Amino acid sequence: MGIVRWLFDAQLVIGDQTILWREIIGNVFGLLSALGGMRRKIWAWPVGIVGNALLFTVFLGAVFDTPNPVNLLGQAGRQVMFIVVSVYGWYRWTHRPTEATSVVDPRWASWPTRALLVVGLVGGTLVLTPVFRALGSYEPVWSDAWIFVGSLLATYGMAKGWVEFWLIWVAVDFVGVPLLFSAGYYASGLMYVFYGVFTLTGFFVWMRQGRVTTPTVETVGA
Repeated sequence: MGIVRWLFDAQLVIGDQTILWREIIGNVFGLLSALGGMRRKIWAWPVGIVGNALLFTVFLGAVFDTPNPVNLLGQAGRQVMFIVVSVYGWYRWTHRPTEATSVVDPRWASWPTRALLVVGLVGGTLVLTPVFRALGSYEPVWSDAWIFVGSLLATYGMAKGWVEFWLIWVAVDFVGVPLLFSAGYYASGLMYVFYGVFTLTGFFVWMRQGRVTTPTVETVGA
């Protein structure tokens, strides 16, 4: 319990800014998970789940009595969503056909699936924005909703092996960086800057891999 209590309370003070160590550690676990995902390693899923659990407590600042009292409901909610979808991805990657040579084969989504992803991202943002605002999320609320919906679609796309999921992460990071800095979550904001570069790298890695495997496309229901 001593280690857990330390992890929950430990803070890093830089000038007049106080950063929770669990925010830093949670983002490090998230980075390791992203690296594992790019390399198509099964351990990426459980590592990510640990980071999600830590960050969930960070983004509900007012609930968990943290130095930053700002609630980012989309950020907190997406950690729960990550855990659920990660369990699905973990299962999917560990239950490959016996003849499969890797845990997942990168492939391009079909055009109808791409259209559904775009509609889902925009439509989901429009639907959740008033919900998050009513619950007291930090302004601009649409950014929080965009990050939540985009993260859901990107994580699902990773589990399915779609190359396009990396581009959804780019869209999430583009909105997430200014939101996190304005809300005072500096460690997460800096990590999002790095994620932006990392996700572009991951996209090209998966795109090259997709070219050397059998060219296929996959739909949402496949």
